[in-house]
Amino acid sequence: MNPSYDVKLWEIKRNQSSKTPSYVVRWAVGRKERSRTFRTKALADSFLSDLRQATKRGEAFDVDTGLPVSMVQAKKATSFYVFALGYVDMKWPHAAAKTRDSMTDALSTVIPALVNEDATGKPEPSVMRRALRQYVLSPTTRDIPPPQEIKEALTWLEKNSLPVEELAKPRLVRLGLDALTVRLDGTAAAPTTIARKRSVFYNTLQYAVDLEELPSNPIDKVKAWKPPKVREVVDRRVVVNPGQARELLNAVTYVGLVKRGRHLKGFFACLYYAGLRPAEALALRMGDCRLPEYDWGLLLVAKSKPQSNKRWTDSGEGHDDRGLKHRAADEGRPVPIPPQLVTILRDHIEEFGVHEDGRLFRTSRGGIISIGTYCETWRAARALALTPEQVASPMAARPYDLRHAAVSLWLNAGVAPPDVADRAGHSVDVLLKVYAKCIDGGAEVANRRIGTALDE
Repeated sequence: MNPSYDVKLWEIKRNQSSKTPSYVVRWAVGRKERSRTFRTKALADSFLSDLRQATKRGEAFDVDTGLPVSMVQAKKATSFYVFALGYVDMKWPHAAAKTRDSMTDALSTVIPALVNEDATGKPEPSVMRRALRQYVLSPTTRDIPPPQEIKEALTWLEKNSLPVEELAKPRLVRLGLDALTVRLDGTAAAPTTIARKRSVFYNTLQYAVDLEELPSNPIDKVKAWKPPKVREVVDRRVVVNPGQARELLNAVTYVGLVKRGRHLKGFFACLYYAGLRPAEALALRMGDCRLPEYDWGLLLVAKSKPQSNKRWTDSGEGHDDRGLKHRAADEGRPVPIPPQLVTILRDHIEEFGVHEDGRLFRTSRGGIISIGTYCETWRAARALALTPEQVASPMAARPYDLRHAAVSLWLNAGVAPPDVADRAGHSVDVLLKVYAKCIDGGAEVANRRIGTALDE
């Protein structure tokens, strides 16, 4: 291998010499120019993104192949098991903790399915999954000495994992897809889980295409296998009206000991009145707030603290320190807030103060509030504020449903979708798709038009 850090990347260009649309990625390593052509711009974008990530993490490129060292190592892999480890190594440095969790979860499901069908002595699925999830898929745990049972399972996988080139056969890829549809106990997996794991499996095989180990993504050729439908729109039954939201926020203050509920009222109010995601509210600091006494205020949302297993975070803490979803790392989002939330936050700061780093919401010891803590408080508040029938319904079943209620309220109040999307941190297309069933008035207008036509 001939490593170099002298790398230059160019923007993607349409291939004008081809009759069919294609796109060219061009780059240079050690002043030696390289290019690769892709059928679609999305595939070209994916490959260029991998190259850019390698340069951002300071990875050397191999002059002979033009590829980052991590890609060269993956390209040398003979089995899908070893190739998957290379894929994880490439993705890991810039992946969020939840992405790492999702990636290792999916691959620990697929890898045991893509093995020699005639091999004997296959370990128990639970043992293989534990071996992959806890010991080898995460680069940070590979040096931990495994128990004998785990060592034997990994040795078996190394020996019997299918060669990467064999996965060009749709029949074999279907084995991996079928594995995604069941849990370890044999019961059916949830549609969202299947969709999430399929996405990881698809991207892993696409990486093999990028490295020219496969001619095309074999999942595209599996026509008989269809992923289950996943709900992409908000169920309007979860959306509370302003009166119900006020009752729930008041009920929060009566929950728990040592002022826990009162301390969390402001947190839940940020979800409803500002449409924040829970992880965004947890990262909110005093310096992010403009809180005039008798007027609309402003939140400058800049950070997010999503919760994940400590195994997947760089810090070893339970919460990542991330930028905002769907935005550049240093790009914030201004969110105007109504006087109701201004008052709640001013009262919160007056009673509880802020942490030394400026955070508004924290545990009694200054830590990050866990999902379990605020969800437990929310369940108790629902039981106090709602009728038994409402408690049994999906109404505001999760704290996140307060954000859904906020966005639905803005849309139904006549706020222009681009403005709503800016406040919520969505694209307009996603906003209208997700909240399509929460916009009132459409059915009534349609009924009037149909009635008028029938009366003619």
